Amino acid sequence: MVSMAAQDKIESGRAMKYALIGCGRIAAKHLEAALINDLEIVALCDIDVKAMGDLVKRVGDGRLSSVRYYTDYRQMLDKHPELELVAVATESGLHASIALECIDAGVNLIIEKPLALSMADANEVVRRAKNRGVRVAVCHQNRFNPAVVSLREAVEGNYLGVLSHGSVSVRWSRSEDYYRQAFWRGTWELDGGALMNQCIHGIDLLCWMMGDDVVEVFGVTRRRQHSYIEGEDVGVAVLSFASGAVGVIEGTVNVYPRNMEETLCIFGETGTVKLGGLAASTIEVWNVVGCDAKRHACSETMATRADVYGGGHRLLYADMIEAIMVASDPLVDAAAGRRALEVVLAIYKSQKTGGPVKLPLGDFASSDMKDVL
Repeated sequence: MVSMAAQDKIESGRAMKYALIGCGRIAAKHLEAALINDLEIVALCDIDVKAMGDLVKRVGDGRLSSVRYYTDYRQMLDKHPELELVAVATESGLHASIALECIDAGVNLIIEKPLALSMADANEVVRRAKNRGVRVAVCHQNRFNPAVVSLREAVEGNYLGVLSHGSVSVRWSRSEDYYRQAFWRGTWELDGGALMNQCIHGIDLLCWMMGDDVVEVFGVTRRRQHSYIEGEDVGVAVLSFASGAVGVIEGTVNVYPRNMEETLCIFGETGTVKLGGLAASTIEVWNVVGCDAKRHACSETMATRADVYGGGHRLLYADMIEAIMVASDPLVDAAAGRRALEVVLAIYKSQKTGGPVKLPLGDFASSDMKDVL
C-alpha cells in the first residue's frame, strides 16, 4: 500500500512529491508536465550525471534548483520514502524491473510506453500494483489529444453506430543518427522495433476506439533500411475484434526525409472520422450523423504543438494526480498498457510463426524475436 506519510500529504492538499527516473530524449516532456501540474520535484535519477544537469538547464525552471541527483534509483527510493509519484522514462527493457521495485516501495507510477517488453513482466506489474494498492499509469498521452477525446466521446455515445473497421498509419522517419544516440535503440532486449517504440501510441488508440477486444492478429514485419538495428523498421497487421470488426495497422520509420503523419480512421454505419497531423491531433474528416462537427471544431484549434509527442503529457499527469487523490484508476492504467503491448507482441509472434496468432497471447517477449528478421 501507499505509505501513510505519503497518504497524509496527498490528503492535506500539499504538492505531491515527485521524482523522474531516466533523463533522456522524452524526459523534458515529463518534467514539464510535472511542473505544470505543480508537483514538487524532489529528485532526478540517471546513470549519466550530465544528462540530469542538461535536462534541468533545458527545462529552465527555478523550482528545480534544490532537486537531488541520483545515479541509483534504489538509493533514491531509500532516501526519499516520502515520494508519492515517480515517472520511469528509461530504456524500454528496464521499465518493468524498475516499476516493480517502485511498486514494492509503495510509490505510484507513470511508466513511459511500452509498459514492458514481455507479457510475463507486464502481467506481473498489473498483478503486483493491484495487490499493493499502487496506481500505475502508462504514458499513452495521445489519448488526451482534444481530437482523440472528441472521437472517443462519439464512439462512447454510439454516434458512429456499428463499427465496420478502423486503421492507423504511423509514417515517421528515424535516421541512423537517432539509433546511434543510445546503444539500446533498436535492440530486441531493450527496445524492439518501430511498432514497439514509435507506433504503439497509434495501436493503443485504434484498439481503444474499436473496443479493446482483439481476438486474432496477423502481421508482417521487415527491416528494409536500417541494417544496423535488430528490430523492424516497417510492419503491417490485420486485427480481428470480437465484435467482427477489423483493424489495419501500418507503421514505419522509413519515410524520407522527415516525419509525415499519424492518421487514425474509424468507419461506422453512421459515421466516418479521420484524425491526422503528426500525432492524431487534428480532425481531418468528421461525418457523423447526429453529432455536429462544429461541436468538435475546437479540437483543431486546440491541437497542440505539431510534433510527434502531441501535447497530452500535461493532461495525463493531471489525470494520474486526480486518480491518486480520489483512489481511482487513471485513464491509461497498467491493464491498458498491457493490452497495447499484447497487440505488438502478437504481431511479432505472427511474423515469427508465419501465421495468425490468437489472443490472449500467453507468454512472449520481444527478445523471442532474436535473429528472426
